[in-house]
Amino acid sequence: MNPERSLILVKPDGVRRGLAGAILARIEAKGYELVAVELRTATDAELAAHYAEHEGKPFYAPLVDFMKSGPVLAIVAEGQGVIPGFRSLAGATDPTQAAPGTIRGDMGRDWGVKVQQNLVHGSDSPESATREIGIWFPNL
Repeated sequence: MNPERSLILVKPDGVRRGLAGAILARIEAKGYELVAVELRTATDAELAAHYAEHEGKPFYAPLVDFMKSGPVLAIVAEGQGVIPGFRSLAGATDPTQAAPGTIRGDMGRDWGVKVQQNLVHGSDSPESATREIGIWFPNL
């Protein structure tokens, strides 16, 4: 089998809290290869493309504003089953419901309605991974 790739983002709350290294360590400990890693400030164009499916929804503008509130660590990870594997490692979207042992369960905070402040993003399918990697790392 060919290994798959996933886009992983350490969101501004994770970078701001100094958790990027701990999150990278968990990705590597799981056995995934880091193909690309870059600390950057997301552009309006990147965020519009990344979240295009959510445009017009009530949470879209607050999500984009949050993602522009500070740097993100953009990562391309590769390995067998990296997409479902990282999503399992990340834990439930709402940190208050994420299991202990997951990134969100161990490091996430209870932000109430601000569920977008949940430390990480991971691609949800091979198709999404290809699209998202093309947005964040167009030269890969």
